[in-house]
Amino acid sequence: MTDAPPPIQALQDKVPSAPPRSQWLDVWSQFRKHSGAMVGAGFLVFITLFVLVGPYIWTLDAQALNMRARDIRPIYTALWDSGAKVDWAHPLGSDNLGRDGLSQLIAGGRSSLAVGWAAMVLTLVIGTTVGVLSGFVRKLDGPLMRLTDLFLSLPILPLLLVAVTFFRQPLRAAFGPEGGMFVLIVTVVALTSWMPTARIVRGDILALKEREFVLAARSIGTRPLHIILRHLLPNVLSPIMVSATLGLATAIITESALSFLGVGFPSDFPTWGKMLADAVPRMEDFPERVLLPGVAISLTVLAVNYLGDGLRDALDPRTRGR
Repeated sequence: MTDAPPPIQALQDKVPSAPPRSQWLDVWSQFRKHSGAMVGAGFLVFITLFVLVGPYIWTLDAQALNMRARDIRPIYTALWDSGAKVDWAHPLGSDNLGRDGLSQLIAGGRSSLAVGWAAMVLTLVIGTTVGVLSGFVRKLDGPLMRLTDLFLSLPILPLLLVAVTFFRQPLRAAFGPEGGMFVLIVTVVALTSWMPTARIVRGDILALKEREFVLAARSIGTRPLHIILRHLLPNVLSPIMVSATLGLATAIITESALSFLGVGFPSDFPTWGKMLADAVPRMEDFPERVLLPGVAISLTVLAVNYLGDGLRDALDPRTRGR
């Protein structure tokens, strides 16, 4: 005798015991496994809160001059130099004009990070727009990619110096000394940094627009703009976010280089690069004045790079779960 057929109930699909796991939970789970990315994200959050909340806790003016309190060493220099001139009112010391080191570090980080975030957002907008148009519209692919190649061939630092020389005075007259330089530096950094984002987005769009879900959307008469916003952009979010972290690091380094060369913000406006430039002439006598902004720039850029590595691994479905 043959076995009785299984009951109908056994042939039915089993009801899942739990709802499907969210994709963003998978991304977060993979991101947490990247120890360098977690440390980088933690330091970036810390330095951001440090420059935003710091002025409300440490209220000394970063631009105030006090000749009676000049050339004070940081308090930690007393560990190896018992004769160092230290003052607990200035825990990170003061410069040759009596400006407080901690206040300058906070104000300088505020300026550098503001330039970095603003330039990063503008870079992503330009690069993503050019990449999407180049990959989706065939007639625009050639001209936009040749324009990208043209910008890639330009020397960035000389171009920055020329732009600052030509547009500094008009922008200062329109937005003020600090506001004009902020607009100029953000714009020039963004205009010289959007090319890698455009090429990465273009490559992904070229592959995605031939996929079945895009062809199905076209077959039912979906408008091109809706296809781009609903189907293409969400699928290129991973390279855009990774490019954003790299763009933030590039913008911070570029602004610091311009301030170090003396063509950035006004001389009395603190930035990390300006602090480095002011400390170089007396570096042998006060080496800590070079170390403080240099370490802040290095750690911030390193944290952003580690954050980008973690986002790349977490957002890439091919490496997720390894």
